[in-house]
Amino acid sequence: MFTCDVASVYLTPLPELPAAYRNLATPATEKSLLGIPEWLTQINADISRALERGVTIRQLVTARSCAIDELLTALFTWFELDKTGLALFATGGYGRGELSLHSDIDILLLAPDNIAVSIRAKIDGIVALLWDIGLEPAQAVRSVAECLEAAEDHTVASTLLESRLLIGNETLQNVPIDIVNQLWSQRAFFDVKLAEAKSRYLRHNATEYNLEPDIKSAPGGLRDIHIIGWVTKRYFRVDKLYDLVQQEFLTEKEFDELSFAENYLWQIRHYLHELTGRNENKLLFDYQRDIAQRMGYHCQPDDAPNAAVERFMRDYYRCAMQISTLSEMLTNHYYETIIEPSLPENERPIKRPLNAHFNQIGDHIAMAHHRVFAQHPEAILEMFLLMGQYGIKNVRTRTLRALKIAARGIDQNYRDNPEHQALFLANLKEQNYLFQRLRTMNRYGVLGNYIPAFAQVTGLMQYDLFHRYTVDAHTLFLIRILHRFTDPELQQEFPLVSAIFQRIERKEILVLAAMFHDIAKGRGGNHSQLGETEAIEFCLNHGMSDADAQLVGWLTRHHLLMSTTAQKKDISDPEVVTVFANLMGNVTHLNHLYVLTVADMNATNPQLWNSWRATLMKQLYSQTRRILRADIDAPTNRQDMISATRQQAMAMLDTVDNQHMNRDEVLRLWDDLGDEYFLREIATDILWHTSAILNHPPIGRASDADSAPLVVLREHRELALDAVQVFVYTQDQANLFAVTMAVFDQMNLDVLDARIITATRNFALDSYVLLDRSGTLLVDEDSQQELIQRLIDAFKNPTVPKLTTKRIPRHLRNFDVPTVISFEFNEASNQHMMSLQTLDQPGLLARVGQVFLQQKIEVHAARITTLGERAEDMFYISDQQDKPLSDDKLNILQAALIESLKIRQDNL
Repeated sequence: MFTCDVASVYLTPLPELPAAYRNLATPATEKSLLGIPEWLTQINADISRALERGVTIRQLVTARSCAIDELLTALFTWFELDKTGLALFATGGYGRGELSLHSDIDILLLAPDNIAVSIRAKIDGIVALLWDIGLEPAQAVRSVAECLEAAEDHTVASTLLESRLLIGNETLQNVPIDIVNQLWSQRAFFDVKLAEAKSRYLRHNATEYNLEPDIKSAPGGLRDIHIIGWVTKRYFRVDKLYDLVQQEFLTEKEFDELSFAENYLWQIRHYLHELTGRNENKLLFDYQRDIAQRMGYHCQPDDAPNAAVERFMRDYYRCAMQISTLSEMLTNHYYETIIEPSLPENERPIKRPLNAHFNQIGDHIAMAHHRVFAQHPEAILEMFLLMGQYGIKNVRTRTLRALKIAARGIDQNYRDNPEHQALFLANLKEQNYLFQRLRTMNRYGVLGNYIPAFAQVTGLMQYDLFHRYTVDAHTLFLIRILHRFTDPELQQEFPLVSAIFQRIERKEILVLAAMFHDIAKGRGGNHSQLGETEAIEFCLNHGMSDADAQLVGWLTRHHLLMSTTAQKKDISDPEVVTVFANLMGNVTHLNHLYVLTVADMNATNPQLWNSWRATLMKQLYSQTRRILRADIDAPTNRQDMISATRQQAMAMLDTVDNQHMNRDEVLRLWDDLGDEYFLREIATDILWHTSAILNHPPIGRASDADSAPLVVLREHRELALDAVQVFVYTQDQANLFAVTMAVFDQMNLDVLDARIITATRNFALDSYVLLDRSGTLLVDEDSQQELIQRLIDAFKNPTVPKLTTKRIPRHLRNFDVPTVISFEFNEASNQHMMSLQTLDQPGLLARVGQVFLQQKIEVHAARITTLGERAEDMFYISDQQDKPLSDDKLNILQAALIESLKIRQDNL
């Protein structure tokens, strides 16, 4: 039973409620609020001070419930509702005696029969007063008959299960719970609450590892503890979770784990409410730093800037995993011990032996007797191998409890045992349900004890928008994606990757590389190099050949190489691809790395993977593979690439209907376009550009109204429907890049890639790949014409369009990304490659374009990459005479960009 045991918490007493202000017609003025708002403010302050003094958060949520009990009881009497036959119940979280600073106050006013109009007027008065004094009542006013009807909704039934009589008609004390028992069978209520939990998990992306988790409703949140009470309390007829220990449903250790995790979440919730002044349950980036500090997480002198908040969030994620694991296990335990035995014989799961150690019961695996793990330690790993071999992805609760205890005994002697090593490798070779098996290993301590380094990254997060999951969750998702490359659904989405993966016989090589690729994160130093050492050592210790161990190590060390090359370098340059090919060494390395990289990028943050990145990866893979296979037609230098592209475009010209293009005219035009154009464009785009140029009126001076610049757009041939190709052909002018970026910014178009080329007759051939945030550009002809006309008008106007001012998105404001600019000279192109890393922000490219214009910089190409909150963009630049920039000019440009972006960030 709920009790107000708050002796160590001093709470300001409730002010006396004077009878003079009982008149319900009195307006809710400051005088008529009876001093209660000030009292509530003082109560919250008392609670916060008590928490600082070391009073437990459990005592404090109880203390606030007691304070609200006192207030509501006094108001109930003050409004003379105690003379009406009504009963006032606390329900929901308030009924459990769990109130944070700004929690909703769930109450039920229950009457035996229909409620008279005069009584409802008094109820309206008390509810209005509660709102006026700053509480947020979630009230239900019902007769018993109405309550019976309302409880057909399982959410109402859940609140009634937590009901607690505060004052009033004592004959109604047991009515709420009796109503639930009358309407809901054990099985029906269990099924509907589990369905609700699954739906809630899906709304929160089915993971406890969201970047901004809802500590109440997300997986691993407080709701996962509540569901244990909802499905068990009515059967065992208990009020508190600890009573389930006495019923031998819950072990003492499980209760302690739940209590510790619940206290941790309650403390976070307290600080969320204190910080925001409202009933806030989302742990947004806006609050994470402040709450980390309030909970005692502080950066040490040698820490990275985000170390404190990352430690705080790591502990949160570990707590969430512990809660979600226990919630899942205990609800399954309830089904197996309470519901399943009462099922008809034909609905009970069939039991059949798998071997001497394990049975299959329905779609679960179970140990044959309770001493299996104690007598046969190898059975810990044997069980998971059997699950893969027999297609079983669930484990009976009794077995999970024994497994959790047995996992604590996995030590160095266990890891050094050849039988255990063989079983572990056999598990990785068995692909069936591999993700589910490894996830269970992780949740119940097997994986972290067998690979201690994996335990160190469990719950480890990076405070940014790019890495969406903790390291352990990301690693397991990566392995899941690898396996799904064999699914028909993903074969359509990733045809080349899937085909390569299915041809790789030793898939455990990729699984091991996935296991170790991020295992050294959080230790300082280069995690790829540290992970390589550990991966090789692990493989050799497990009896793998030196060649296999070296391949796993090589993949671990270079797991970022392909993505950084594709996104940050000019892969249309054959020299870049040749250097990459030399690093690969052979097609085997290339195949493994390609598959691993695509899976890794998708498992890091699926929302940031798009078809443009997919195209870059495919292009780099295909070009590298031709070099490694010594394809005699593969270009080996810039001139070979140019010749090959022209030949390919001409061959395509001869095989398609090009009645509007004369071959001689095409060749004359191509000679005018220059070598750089054929180095950077592909044959299909060259034909599209050529046709558009030859069918467009000749372009004279930019100011000539009859010779408008050419602007055409289409869906990108290799990208998704939201990708748009824009081609611009016009006389070259100094402000072209700045103008174009400003127009794109005005129309909310994101630039993914830019090729800015000046032809031999001083014409600009600019090609852009865009993403349309609204998704309407390709289907809305008016939007297309607006973009075309805006660009044409801007090209004819010698001034750069004014930049639009946009607020930075909320989720970006919490990140301090320093602007870093570096330059690298490319002798082949006689240009500098400028690397810009800064905070992603609205209008970034337009602002960069303005600086280029001011500093008289010519942009020849750009590669735009956004990684969460960071923009990592590459620009190929020269002066306006196509000459390299001097060191002094580079320094001036760098300073101007940093100053421009600093001013912008300061004003956001």
